[in-house]
Amino acid sequence: MKTDIILAGVGGQGILSIAAIVGVAAIDKGLSLKQAETHGMSQRGGAVVSHLRIADYPIASDLIPLAGADIILSVEPMEALRYLPFLTKDGWVVSNSTIYDNIPDYPDFTLIENEIRKLPHAVLLDAETIAKELGNPRGSNMVMLGATSPFLPFTSEEIEKAIGSVFLRKGDDVVRLNIKAYQAGRAVSDQLVAASV
Repeated sequence: MKTDIILAGVGGQGILSIAAIVGVAAIDKGLSLKQAETHGMSQRGGAVVSHLRIADYPIASDLIPLAGADIILSVEPMEALRYLPFLTKDGWVVSNSTIYDNIPDYPDFTLIENEIRKLPHAVLLDAETIAKELGNPRGSNMVMLGATSPFLPFTSEEIEKAIGSVFLRKGDDVVRLNIKAYQAGRAVSDQLVAASV
């Protein structure tokens, strides 16, 4: 078993929290894990990408090769397109539809949306709105994790346990809100996947 994941977005969107949760779930399950991160500009608004490799055997490299990613999880839609060369032909792209308009020539979202929807395996959702409706405006990354979870090698219970571990020090209310956001994202993907079968 092998799952290679590219996590993409911009600084401040919670990419590293997603990576930490997936990492805890992998370790708890006794799987091998390698992770490499790039922090663009090392500040809020700079591009951030994390290569996350999970397998039931030792992993040699922490970087995913071109055409080697099983999943691209992007919390910003243009960043999803940036990493498409890394996606396998059967891979999944799961992207937030809320743009982070941080450059003067940011393209029209319709163009980005059309490119994502052309892909054979894609989930595009408005994680920001879902998180706000749940009373957790900072929880859009957990919505995105939930939307990606059907394609990960973990049960929902295993991921929820990892969420609890990562957010434990912030208290029970924060853990509960993040699990609720995760479950809402999972429900969106479950519905989309069921409709496409």
